Amino acid sequence: MLEGVATSFPQTEEIIENGQVNGVTASDVQKILNLKHAWEFILDTDVIQCESSYGILCHIAKLVNEGFYRDGGKIRGVPVTIGGTGYIPPIPDEPSVKEYIDSVVHGEGGPADKAVELCLYTMKSQIFNDGNKRAAVIFANHFLISRGEGFIVIPEEDVPAFKRMLVEYYEDGGNGEIRDFLKNKCWKTF
Repeated sequence: MLEGVATSFPQTEEIIENGQVNGVTASDVQKILNLKHAWEFILDTDVIQCESSYGILCHIAKLVNEGFYRDGGKIRGVPVTIGGTGYIPPIPDEPSVKEYIDSVVHGEGGPADKAVELCLYTMKSQIFNDGNKRAAVIFANHFLISRGEGFIVIPEEDVPAFKRMLVEYYEDGGNGEIRDFLKNKCWKTF
């Protein structure tokens, strides 16, 4: 829903099981299958035991962007714009991204706070040419699931509110509303 893929749950299930459904664009089918592959990756027994890192994030982005960008898991080196906002993220540099992710993973705070920070940082930094929101949510989930701390899911009915808060966060850092929203409304524990 974050990327405007307007498939129903039954359609999504059919795509995941069979790779096709009538009335859905090939691009949307590819996005759904890519998300499936990224989730399979983070839930792999060996991967779930790995520390959440820049390398894991890059592989998630590569899977999310498969079929859309040749180097979908590589840090972007070109300017990008974000729809709905005038915010233009600076071109990221790999050492700074690695350092920031590492500082969050090993820093102070509870697991939900860290996952939210990893998610929002990835979205706002626009580390990759595309698929940053998708990669960010899956990366935050790798962090939480690998620690047995639940997962983050943005409820479908709350996507418009989330997008509004995200634009505010892009433009001025927001007032903490998006952090509270992700932690209190989207973080689910087992």
